[in-house]
Parts: sequence; structure tokens; C-alpha cells
Amino acid sequence: MPVALPRIELGDITPHNIKQLKVLNQVVFPVTYNDKFYKDVLDVGELAKLAFFNDIVVGAVCCRADMQEGMRKLYIMTLGCLGPYRRCGVGKKLLDHVMKIAEDDGQYDSIFLHVQISNDEALAFYNKFGFKIMDTKEEYYKRIEPADAYVLEKNLKEEKGENAS
Repeated sequence: MPVALPRIELGDITPHNIKQLKVLNQVVFPVTYNDKFYKDVLDVGELAKLAFFNDIVVGAVCCRADMQEGMRKLYIMTLGCLGPYRRCGVGKKLLDHVMKIAEDDGQYDSIFLHVQISNDEALAFYNKFGFKIMDTKEEYYKRIEPADAYVLEKNLKEEKGENAS
């Protein structure tokens, strides 16, 4: 009898499951997100998703559109997965969703996020998808050490040859 492969599916974040996102974030991230964060997540539609592994919530991504220096960017506020489910394709599924949104929209210049400078696992993960360290923000995090964060960014316009010189 063949072994069934695990199903990884994405689902909407709603008022009925927002508490699952809150618990997940408390477990995955060393920082605490305030009530406004969760209220805002309910309004971003496809930019926020829960990841289900065989119908169990194991990960999530939350993004927002950002304007910086006249450029439209997609900011990944959080993208995380419970430890036991890492390297099972959950993070890839979440990041693929974000990149598809940016690609389908066609108006984003880049996707960016902050990663704690000591988070080698996250740095390696994003590097595989073409994200580069663009900057270091000193004292970015409050109440955690190290407090510095890298700004990782994936330029979307260069890939299409729009910024080629």
C-alpha cells in the first residue's frame, strides 16, 4: 500500500482562526506582536495565510504593501513554521505564495523583510530564493539579543530586465 504524502495547504486568516496565528507567532518568533498587528492582518486578504500540514496549522505568512523612496515593495512582516515541520516544504509553500502574488500583481519592485543577524537558518532559507542582505539595522529589535537585524531583499524588476543598464 503506497504511503500518502503529507498535504501542505494554505488557508485564509479569519476572525475565527486568528488566535491560532497568535499562538503560532508566540511559539515561532522571539518578539511579541501587538493587537493592532493581528487586526491589520485580517484586512490584507491574500497577503496573509496559514499553512496547514495534514490539516494542522504549522506555519503562517503575513505581508503588507509598502512604499519606499517611490518604489512599491512587498514587506514580509512574518513568515514562520513550527520547528518539527521545518524542511518539509512549508516555508517554501508560504514564500512561493508571496512571490506569486508579487509576480501576478506586476507592480512590486521588490520583496523585503528583516531577519535577526544570528538567525542563520532563516538567512540560508531566504538566500536559496535569491534574497540578498541589503542593510543592517542596529537596535532593530527590543528586548532580544542580538538586537540587530539584516534587511533582506529580492529585486523583482532586475529579473525582468527592466533595470538592466
